[in-house]
Amino acid sequence: MAAAARRAAALLPLLLSSPSGACIPLRRTLSLIPSPRSYRVLSHPVRSFSTSPFSASASNGAAAERTHELHLYNTKSRKKEQFRPRAPDGEVGMYVCGVTPYDDSHIGHARAYVAFDVLYRYLRYLAYEVRYVRNFTDIDDKIIARANQLGEDPFSLSKRFSDDFLSDMANLQCLPPSVEPRVSDHIDQIINMIKQILDNNCAYVVGGDVYFSVDNFPEYGELSGRKLDDNRAGERVAVDERKRNPADFALWKAAKDGEPWWDSPWGPGRPGWHIECSAMSAHYLGLSFDIHGGGEDLIFPHHENEIAQSRAACCDSSINYWIHNGFVNVNSQKMSKSLGNFVTIRKVIEMYHPLALRMFLLGTHYRSPINYTIEQLNVASDRLYYTYQTLCDCEESCQQQQKNSGDSLPANILNCIQKLHDEFETSMSDDLHTSVALAAISEPLKVMNDLLHTRKGKKQEKRLESLAALDEEIRVVLSVLGLLPPSYHEALQQLREKALRRASITEEHVLQKIEERTAARKAKQYEKSDEIRKELAAAGIALMDGPDGTTWRPSVPLSEEEGVVVKT
Repeated sequence: MAAAARRAAALLPLLLSSPSGACIPLRRTLSLIPSPRSYRVLSHPVRSFSTSPFSASASNGAAAERTHELHLYNTKSRKKEQFRPRAPDGEVGMYVCGVTPYDDSHIGHARAYVAFDVLYRYLRYLAYEVRYVRNFTDIDDKIIARANQLGEDPFSLSKRFSDDFLSDMANLQCLPPSVEPRVSDHIDQIINMIKQILDNNCAYVVGGDVYFSVDNFPEYGELSGRKLDDNRAGERVAVDERKRNPADFALWKAAKDGEPWWDSPWGPGRPGWHIECSAMSAHYLGLSFDIHGGGEDLIFPHHENEIAQSRAACCDSSINYWIHNGFVNVNSQKMSKSLGNFVTIRKVIEMYHPLALRMFLLGTHYRSPINYTIEQLNVASDRLYYTYQTLCDCEESCQQQQKNSGDSLPANILNCIQKLHDEFETSMSDDLHTSVALAAISEPLKVMNDLLHTRKGKKQEKRLESLAALDEEIRVVLSVLGLLPPSYHEALQQLREKALRRASITEEHVLQKIEERTAARKAKQYEKSDEIRKELAAAGIALMDGPDGTTWRPSVPLSEEEGVVVKT
């Protein structure tokens, strides 16, 4: 709990102000910042979430200004639906299935939690108050097997990988959820839910194990669209011949030697996988809430089984929107350890800025499959550098020069700002089309560069006011997308350091090459000068000639430039 609060506090400067310290309008920042009380709920007894109205400063004005209604694709209905929260004047409840921490988190995890972080941020931008719950499955067959392999206590192993996961999420600038429950802390709630399911004749006990009976739940399969005859056993172990139906799944597993266990009415044991999320979501959000999310691979059996369990425990249980993100492929192949193409978040950010990975992930719609390649990651990194360099130049220019008086801006600037605002809200409200939102900042960035660097732009009336207004609107977009860094200057320096690491050279080497090239140009040895430029360009280092000399910046390696297509 204290760690979550510290992570939240560390993110507040990112959301409350720009790198230069100029405040984003309060209307927009309040909707992005998790409520401080969210970090105290772990100490509370079970209760439904609050339906109290927002504070006037946080919501009433923003709600009145909302011009685009949010539409989300609902896996259950198989269509986009207008988002209508259960309690229009209260909190939105959102539960996202978390990781099973037995290994390093991979880019599939990054894809899922970046997608739902954007949904969390955009809901708050739209002035909804959100209780976001994301769990840790710290009891599982895979954790036990890995712990036995390493000779480590299962809870020690899961705690270690949980902490690593939280570090990965912080690097990707994913806001901490309101609550991050662990299965091991909610055994009582799980046992109580299993009792309810048994009382309602939807489960049975076999030798200390408890199984859910799919035959006693006629609606089974409504989320995935599968027929019961086509279903396979929905658990992470081999089929148990004691089951009445092969599709029945474990709610409680009898204790085995060398495994953690808890006392229960059916003997010592531990929970099955699926019941954990049903019990924890009900504990923090109630049996009925707004949004349940996760990866596409969880539709069946995990989420199908969650629906069955929750409704078998309480017939009134319902979730309005089931939202799922698409798969990640690596070089057009399904990512898996057996194929040797399993890519961890930590492996990626050794060579690339974490926000370059985030930008790459946001470049494809969250429901579509995404193909991870180094070439596309290089493009995302290059685009990120260009964005931050433009905004950094703007920041420096506005700090060094005094603005003119007056409030009005040129018509072309006002039109550019309004277009960005409209395109951003239209695309994001249409099932979170982040790629379109990213594309929308391209024209404003071009206008800013004209104002900063061209002769005509430098003479434009209200130039600094125009730059400041464009910067403010772009920062709002970057904040909602989770791409606003604490400091443009620091982010640019980190991007340069990562580029040098990828090229396996030092900055001293680059500066030496620049000196050699400058000397060659003075000696009119243009062929040698071009060779030096091409040599560095092939390594992802671009040389920039200007009136004050030659500088360098990261770029897409020369050999990749023609073969990469940027998806929007």
